[in-house]
Amino acid sequence: MNYQEAIDYLYSALPIFSRTGAKALKIDLTNTRLICAHLGHPERKFRTVHIAGTNGKGSVTNMLAAIFQEHGYKTGLYTSPHLYDFRERIRINGKMVPKHFVTRFVKHNQEFAAEVHPSFFELTFGMALDYFAMEQVDIAIIETGLGGRLDSTNVIIPELSVITNIGWDHTDVLGDTLSKIAFEKAGIIKPHIPVVIGESHPETAHVFLEVAKKRNSDIYFADKLLRVVHHEMKGRYLCTRVETVATGKRQWYQTDLIGDYQIKNLLTVLQSVQQLKKKFHLNSGKTAAALAKVTKLTGLTGRWQVIFQKPKVVLDVGHNREGIKEILHQLSYLHFRKLFIVTGMVKDKDHDAVLSLYPRDAIYFFCQAPIPRAMPSKELALLAGTYGLKGKHYAKVQSAVEAACKKAGTDDLILVCGSVYIVAEVDISGTKKLLSGLHHNSPK
Repeated sequence: MNYQEAIDYLYSALPIFSRTGAKALKIDLTNTRLICAHLGHPERKFRTVHIAGTNGKGSVTNMLAAIFQEHGYKTGLYTSPHLYDFRERIRINGKMVPKHFVTRFVKHNQEFAAEVHPSFFELTFGMALDYFAMEQVDIAIIETGLGGRLDSTNVIIPELSVITNIGWDHTDVLGDTLSKIAFEKAGIIKPHIPVVIGESHPETAHVFLEVAKKRNSDIYFADKLLRVVHHEMKGRYLCTRVETVATGKRQWYQTDLIGDYQIKNLLTVLQSVQQLKKKFHLNSGKTAAALAKVTKLTGLTGRWQVIFQKPKVVLDVGHNREGIKEILHQLSYLHFRKLFIVTGMVKDKDHDAVLSLYPRDAIYFFCQAPIPRAMPSKELALLAGTYGLKGKHYAKVQSAVEAACKKAGTDDLILVCGSVYIVAEVDISGTKKLLSGLHHNSPK
């Protein structure tokens, strides 16, 4: 077996959410526990931080990983989904798991998988645990896949649980009220393990408080303990002044993860660091240094990622109601002549809730990712038209991106969003080359 054969097996032989949606989910922890036992319980061989939430969990996960790396800890990082390379899901100190490890793991565990019938996510999470244990990481920052209570990652006993926020996403699996969704996310709260909640909400706070009390876990609401007194963009950095409510102490932070929505994630991270300082040697200086270079340390992409300046081209994986609201809020700060939006969606999202948010004065390029769950671009364009959104539809994402590039002037803005799978299909180098030729300038 070579690496490509191993990847083909993972994608073709196992149920995978990106292809079939909720049908691919195994809504219990049985398979994951069997996999862990088969591998010799790697989840017990290193320390972890566990992160759930509707939005922001990827950014928070990467920020915390960067902080531990900057402090000299050998840091594992498990996130999903990936954008360009399967190995993005499993990293140590920002470096992707080697191809030879992926190949060997699949080859050695294929027979076992045939007996257990795990999902793609269950087996690949087992791969991450096995790799982290083999490499003897000091800490691994683990992001849930979907939900929390019955998510495959919920076999770990972390040093800290973190729940970023609760919003409307995956309601077909997690529940049709914010309280029900919060209950599923609260499932990562473990007995006697502290939990940080990023954003308090009147419909969900009582859920977290009740679960934490039942499990004798200390609970901290980041947005009640910390507040932002000022923020601004300086060059490529979001600069934020944060005040500790109890003491009035203030400190400046800058991060290379830009977009106003990162302010909420920053508070979640800083409160998490406060709790983790009780168990790890973390200081404010190195924490601040790490936040300024998260993308360099961990390789995170797709969060308000500016790939070209004139016209400004932004990639963002925001895809649900709350995520799109945050993206549009960020747009309100920018000055541009025309707005071009390249977007696509998957079939099982709340299309109406998202489309009703999009601005009517933008020019749209509807497209579809090459996955079975993708909503056909023609169908999306017709539905969008009922909300007054006008534009053409394209069978391929890159075709839509290139069409937008050819229409846009140097004072315009092109936004690519709507789905992780849409952003993953953007040929960044090809797009830059096209724009450079059209406008005779270089990306900055």
